[in-house]
Amino acid sequence: QVQLAESGGGSVQAGGSLRLSCAASGYTYSRCVSWFRQAPGKEREGVAAIYRSGGATYYADSVKGRFTISQDNVKNTVYLQMNSLKPEDTAMYYCAAMPFACGNNWSMENRYSAWGQGTQVTVSS
Repeated sequence: QVQLAESGGGSVQAGGSLRLSCAASGYTYSRCVSWFRQAPGKEREGVAAIYRSGGATYYADSVKGRFTISQDNVKNTVYLQMNSLKPEDTAMYYCAAMPFACGNNWSMENRYSAWGQGTQVTVSS
């Protein structure tokens, strides 16, 4: 059973940066790790994903060029570097993992078997 723990959320002004961390423990064979977010009153959406075996990355159009997903295999941690933050990036951010390759359907929530508790990101204008 994989346990995921997010950290790094907080409050920043528009244009600022944050780095989120997703640390995995337990059975750590998770081939695809992704970040999702959910804003109040909105559906949860996929933000970025990384295929741990090959390093391929995937991004939602809304964050391309601003967010970068990366991994540290020694620490078994996936990061989400968020730059040029906008008020519309305000949301609860979750990491999720699955034992399959990410693929083009990486943002489908029902493919993921492990989820963290979330970390809040608030961007003020």
